[in-house]
Amino acid sequence: MGRLVHFEIHVDDMARAKKFYGEVFGWTFEDWSDYAGMPYFGAVTGSDGELGINGALMQRQSAPPEVNQAINGYACTMGVEDYDSTEAKIISNGGKVAMAKYALPGMAWQGYYHDTEGNIFGIHQPDENAK
Repeated sequence: MGRLVHFEIHVDDMARAKKFYGEVFGWTFEDWSDYAGMPYFGAVTGSDGELGINGALMQRQSAPPEVNQAINGYACTMGVEDYDSTEAKIISNGGKVAMAKYALPGMAWQGYYHDTEGNIFGIHQPDENAK
């Protein structure tokens, strides 16, 4: 099976992107630029025993996505414990709402945001009472 094992987020401003994802989600970063031959920082998104994968921030190699452009890749969704406080962190750190919070009835709260680099990502808070 082809299980997803890594992700890459393309960024224009590495310092700004590291600050955004570090502040909002608590990610830490390891400099793997020597291996990649360009600015490339491994993103540690949680402990080894926690469900999920690690990824990286890599220097964007072409034009960023346009506002309201359809996603032409994958949208990563991060699991969160408190949707509303995470949304507040996203906004206060320069992110913008792409699709407002909505209920996945009986399962979770979901929504999508633009990061500081123009990329779209989601957040997901499990909640059996979501309506």
